[in-house]
Amino acid sequence: MLKSNFQKGMFTVLVGIVLWFLPVPAGLKPAAWHMFAIFVATIIGFILHPIPIGGVALIAVGLTGFLKVLKPAEALSGFGNATIWLIVGAYMFAKGFIKTGLGRRIAYVIMSQIATSSLKLGYSLAITDFIVSPATPSNTARGGGILYPIVRSLCTAFQSEPDDGTRKRIGNYLMLSTFECDCITSSLFLTSVAPNLLVAKLAKDVTGLDITWGTYALATILPGIIALIITPYLVYKLATPELTQTPEAPQLAKDELQKMGPMSGAETTVLIAFLAALAMWATTSFTGLNATMIALVCIGFMLVRGALEWNDIITEKGAWDTLVWMGGLMSLATGLAKLGFVKWIATGISGSLKGIDPMTTLLILCLINMYVHYAFASLSAHVSAVYAAFLAVAVAAGAPPMLSAIALGVETGIMGCLTHYATGPAPIYFGSGYITQPEWWKVGFICSILFLICFLGIGPMWWKVVGLW
Repeated sequence: MLKSNFQKGMFTVLVGIVLWFLPVPAGLKPAAWHMFAIFVATIIGFILHPIPIGGVALIAVGLTGFLKVLKPAEALSGFGNATIWLIVGAYMFAKGFIKTGLGRRIAYVIMSQIATSSLKLGYSLAITDFIVSPATPSNTARGGGILYPIVRSLCTAFQSEPDDGTRKRIGNYLMLSTFECDCITSSLFLTSVAPNLLVAKLAKDVTGLDITWGTYALATILPGIIALIITPYLVYKLATPELTQTPEAPQLAKDELQKMGPMSGAETTVLIAFLAALAMWATTSFTGLNATMIALVCIGFMLVRGALEWNDIITEKGAWDTLVWMGGLMSLATGLAKLGFVKWIATGISGSLKGIDPMTTLLILCLINMYVHYAFASLSAHVSAVYAAFLAVAVAAGAPPMLSAIALGVETGIMGCLTHYATGPAPIYFGSGYITQPEWWKVGFICSILFLICFLGIGPMWWKVVGLW
């Protein structure tokens, strides 16, 4: 096995070199095959992490230009993409929620009203996640930065610890329920997890469709809310806590709110900016305003009002790290499409599926797309490696383009439920010690079935009703 970063790096480079020098398949230009070699090596680098993924992406982009696979302007095109800057903008909203304490306040306000039982605690955390998800494009920042500290402190408050035999008192349930709901909210909005915006960009490259923030939210809102309503109860049945009633929880929340004091001016500013951005994002199809420009203007408002400082902007490492690696990925993905590789592979796969009904083909692709994630440790790496090709195959087979784009796209967040390494917040919750690996995989698989029923069973019927296909 590959243990050291050097071994991982050498393996990544070796794969790229071997693919580069293999004979170019019939029907492909050499540049397209060489682009594919760099792309595969990049995805492997993302999975193995010989160096941070931003470094992997930067090297890959440099090589495409240095080796003349792409022109320099083409190799750097991803960094000028408006979608990338929308992600950066959403990270700044998340910074505002965390820095001002607005995210915590929302959680405690909800808990103070309804959290009189373990199940209601699960729902209060799910509602909090839903509220803040449109402005947090990192499920790690949302699930790990805002919700996890609250969940962990609740566990301690109710004498449930991972190492003294009390983990199932309430901690096991709260950790599982909060994480599974975070996977659902990751599929709800274009801005609730970074790869969703990559999905929108790839969908436009492959089909020409423009999936706006409002369109995506309209598509996901009904199946997503149904999934959020069912999940805390389902997890409650799968991991029933020993402590079922928590009459102290509302008072604990009120005590925390009292410690926080009245809502600050900074919190008010972030809330106004957030609500204004949501309203404008949801109405872009009517106003014609660009979602990225909306985000930047709202960030400017927070800067002017002092809710964020310029130092907060330049030190938000997550935003700039994402800018580098996702900008690089967009350049590579665009290069693959432009050079004809995606069309070539879609034609080949479509040929092997000839004779199968288009909708059946789409369903097969969706199931493969969902469960192949057992082999991935990153939502972004998965989307980059699979989405464009599967979408092209579905469309080539005759499935409706918008239906195919959304059906494959909404799986991006929910597939994170499967394993304890599937997405950023998973290691945080698993590492808490409240959940064993068998428990995680069992609950994750059962929840994945529920999510598919909601998003791919109810979803298409809803999308038909609202005229998306």
